[in-house]
Amino acid sequence: MNFIWKFQNTFYLVEQIAYMVEFKSANDFRLRGGKYFMPCISIDCVIFGFHDSQLKVLLLTIANFGGYGLPAGFIYKEEHIDTSAKRILCERTGLQDIFLQQFYIFGDPHRCDENITKTVFEKEQIKAPQNNWLLQRFLTIGYYALVDFEKVNATPDYFSESCEWHDINHLPPLAMDHNEIIQKALFTLRTHLRYEPVGYNLLPPKFTMPELQSLYETILDQKLDRRNFQRKMLSYGILKRLKEQRKGVAHKAPYLYSFDLRKYHKALDEGFQSAW
Repeated sequence: MNFIWKFQNTFYLVEQIAYMVEFKSANDFRLRGGKYFMPCISIDCVIFGFHDSQLKVLLLTIANFGGYGLPAGFIYKEEHIDTSAKRILCERTGLQDIFLQQFYIFGDPHRCDENITKTVFEKEQIKAPQNNWLLQRFLTIGYYALVDFEKVNATPDYFSESCEWHDINHLPPLAMDHNEIIQKALFTLRTHLRYEPVGYNLLPPKFTMPELQSLYETILDQKLDRRNFQRKMLSYGILKRLKEQRKGVAHKAPYLYSFDLRKYHKALDEGFQSAW
């Protein structure tokens, strides 16, 4: 199998062309990757999606080991870390224009479970030197992303067998410190939620006020007063009420809304004047 970084549009291809390295196989990557990537540092991505009133996280099943982990990757020696994170996210989701936020660096000296790599080496009958780059201590930079669940084309990488969504409240046992990374990302998201707009990347282009409130309640894990929520959200000026109404509902058809993207992005840059 030929592992060449693949991108889905010309912009990413041009941006990454200087970094692209061809590996003959996954094992070739494990043995030679240290020549091209930053030593002892990785990126772990917590990818959030919203579906059926559930906040979900994208997880991988680790190949030749079992168990689950976060989508992760490495940084080319001449690559900006934000570019690395965008590349990893594009490879896992097929999406490019998404909300991406760096939130923490995890550096516990015992965070890496080298047994994962050792087990794979043994199963693949790889005779790796003790100083192999994947057997070293790694710091990892945490990023969280907010994506439209319906648009994601979940794709496993060469270290994984599958890539699937899991409910944030019912996560399987995770490798290394990945549960800690997810909980830190969720805490950060909840904090940002009170000062910055959230929803554009998690909801469809048109949505109702109850659907927006359901998103906030799910992320915060608490019930919110309907009238106060609507009044506060409208006061920020980031929503546009449309003439359309949601059809096929049991009660009075609610109006649909969309985000005013100019004001939305301004609020992302400057924050709300007051936390709600």
